[in-house]
Amino acid sequence: MPVDTKLLEILVCPVDKAELNLVDLSKSVQRNLVERYREEFKDEEPEVQQALECTQCGRTYPIVSEIPVMLEDHALAREEVTG
Repeated sequence: MPVDTKLLEILVCPVDKAELNLVDLSKSVQRNLVERYREEFKDEEPEVQQALECTQCGRTYPIVSEIPVMLEDHALAREEVTG
């Protein structure tokens, strides 16, 4: 089940308050994020396929098991997402 579209409409980048775009993540980035969040999801395998990318600063906030992780220190830099 995808993230609620109404939620996506109101979310903004926590750093600069710019709009966010929904983006698909590459398979390698998905695997890396699953490994990163595995310990926090002890009873289930975390699912990561998409993220929210800031239109201004380029930070990308992963959506982990349908939950946008909107913390600056969990954001991916543009270089991490594009390779």
